[in-house]
Amino acid sequence: MRKTLSFACLHFTVAFVVGWALSGDWRIGGALALVEPLCNTVVFYFHEKFWQRRQAGPDETAARRSSIIC
Repeated sequence: MRKTLSFACLHFTVAFVVGWALSGDWRIGGALALVEPLCNTVVFYFHEKFWQRRQAGPDETAARRSSIIC
């Protein structure tokens, strides 16, 4: 858990610094530090779902779909 929190702090800090450096406005840096990690988290969720299905193979994916429908 500490590693996850450490990475989150690093991610927020990098997003803030990049936004601030590009815009010159700390408020834009702050907004970017809040919005970008949130968007990235949502995209990562769907990225993981895609790779889980891809690694599962066609038979397992079809079985999952049929069990959801029934």
